[in-house]
Amino acid sequence: MAEVVILSAVIKIGVALGNEALKQASSQFQKSIAQLTELQGRMGRIRSELRLMHGFLCRVDVRNLKNQNYGFWVQELRRLGHGIEDIVDEYLHLVGHKHDTGWGAYLKKGFKRPNVLLSLNRIALFVKEAEINLVHLFQAKDRWVPMVGGWDPGDSSYIVERSQHLASISRSLDAEDLVGVDTNREKLEGYLGSDDLVRSVIVLHGMGGLGKTALAANVYKKEREKFECHTWVSISQTYSIKDVLKCLITELYKNRNDTPGNINNMDINGLQDELRTFLQDKKYFIILDDVWAPEALNDLFGALAQNQKRSRVLVTTRIDSVAHHALQDQRITIEALSKDDSWKLFCKMGFSRDTNHKCPDELTQLAQEIVSKCKGIPLAIVAVGRLLLMREKTKVEFKRIHDQLDWELVNNPSMEHVRNILYLSFSYLPTHLKSCFLYCSLFPEDHLFQRKKLARLWIAEGFIEQRGASTLEEVAEGYMQELVHRNMLQLVERNSFGRIKKFRMHDIIRELAVDLCQSDSFGVTYEEDKCGGSLENGGR
Repeated sequence: MAEVVILSAVIKIGVALGNEALKQASSQFQKSIAQLTELQGRMGRIRSELRLMHGFLCRVDVRNLKNQNYGFWVQELRRLGHGIEDIVDEYLHLVGHKHDTGWGAYLKKGFKRPNVLLSLNRIALFVKEAEINLVHLFQAKDRWVPMVGGWDPGDSSYIVERSQHLASISRSLDAEDLVGVDTNREKLEGYLGSDDLVRSVIVLHGMGGLGKTALAANVYKKEREKFECHTWVSISQTYSIKDVLKCLITELYKNRNDTPGNINNMDINGLQDELRTFLQDKKYFIILDDVWAPEALNDLFGALAQNQKRSRVLVTTRIDSVAHHALQDQRITIEALSKDDSWKLFCKMGFSRDTNHKCPDELTQLAQEIVSKCKGIPLAIVAVGRLLLMREKTKVEFKRIHDQLDWELVNNPSMEHVRNILYLSFSYLPTHLKSCFLYCSLFPEDHLFQRKKLARLWIAEGFIEQRGASTLEEVAEGYMQELVHRNMLQLVERNSFGRIKKFRMHDIIRELAVDLCQSDSFGVTYEEDKCGGSLENGGR
């Protein structure tokens, strides 16, 4: 999340160094041109350093997120970023610049603190100090923060490995663990067994945790022997097309004795030709699991032979634009489980040691309230069921879990799989969407957002950046569409023109987002009798 703060500071400095602000400053401080030039030079150098820092933070190996020293270092960097924002706010106020792209926040701060508007001399002093502190932070990182895996953007092996590990857990679920999937399973089996000779693409689409991979794995195990060759490959957002092609070739040749021995020396064109030649005369079934970008499919489909053998490609994804690679009638949207199916799945998991999987009558009401908190997400229901399986079957214990479920979701090691699946969606958000997404979590559960109102709030907070000739409201609406398409926000209603009108945030995702807000000092939630966090650690 520190990358969000840094990007915000970079953009704000860009405003301060823009032509309009420069003209106003030069006009107002004609007698201090030398000092003003030096100040603007320092701002420019800080901006350059922060842009490099932003690139570093976006590419750093995710294993470092659990490094305590790295966490302390990022916290200091975040504080420095906020401090630089404040300095630039005061500078813009001092030179009388009123920018129209969301940076009206500095006026709000000025009204809150009318007695601390800084003179040009003091601003120059603070900017000089910020530049020194920034250099010190760079040096401190090299001395005290050993990094895992460096920050080579091409070195994505761990992220790929982690994504594949999460997928393998879902694939290992037994058929009896799947509940409420019969209709979608029959539809999927129908697509796979249709008489259509042309290679077709089928997509399972929905938010993380709904069981796309589990359903695909269940059908794959049952249907794969009906094809001449078959394989499964998991694709992360940081995929390497070359690695995916090599994986496909290796898996498809696994049961043959003529595996090409030189695939490690082939370029992408050579690998595509090899795969296309192998598949050309075969009826094949390939699953591309957890695809995040339509470009991944564009890169691969050219190598998947378009033959007349009833070949099938099954894609699972959370992203709308990926789902559109399949024809409308070959997309299956996975929805949350119904109330009855949620209860059935919970009893299977939570009372699996009982032959009839029955919840004791005296615990039913509490258990149903616990299940309702999962909002139909199978991944969460399974995790909560297994958590309760290990606990005493008493009212006291169930009441404790009921009251602490939000905490358990964020902190209990047995719930880590749920967190990882959902955090993955946040990690893969572009930087410009992260602040907008986290901001939505500061509203109450089940809050119904309206497009126009939320757009104005995002603009006032400075989250929206000018894009070409588009208005800020149009850019904000584009951000909302991206979050809906990524299944981070749930569409509730469109207007008569097909534009987003109302949407909400899923409760499970909101709980994880609230935790991110607090750990990254983005914000806190407040309730009448309790506060969800503290602003002591640099909260904004």
